Amino acid sequence: MPKTVTTKYDISEHLRTPQEMAAYLEMCIEEANGDTAFIIKALGDIARAKGMTQVARDAGLSRESLYKALSGERSPGFDTILKVIRALGLKLHAKAAHTTKLTA
Repeated sequence: MPKTVTTKYDISEHLRTPQEMAAYLEMCIEEANGDTAFIIKALGDIARAKGMTQVARDAGLSRESLYKALSGERSPGFDTILKVIRALGLKLHAKAAHTTKLTA
């Protein structure tokens, strides 16, 4: 019987369009349950898919700084996160978590 060879799954190899990248980030934010490292690593996945060198350049960061910021081992500043999101061609949105009825 032949041996089964497996390789590590890398989501960044499958994120091809801005719509796929945005959907992936949205899903990760929903699933994170407040785990900021999970969201930061998702941004790292998207940055790898897009090309770290180009994302670093567009964000005004060094490639090394970008890798460190998106490793999930650090907590980058919110300004860095906003620069990366912009460099990825994504937008940050907010919506109400719950709707409540107003009583008069």
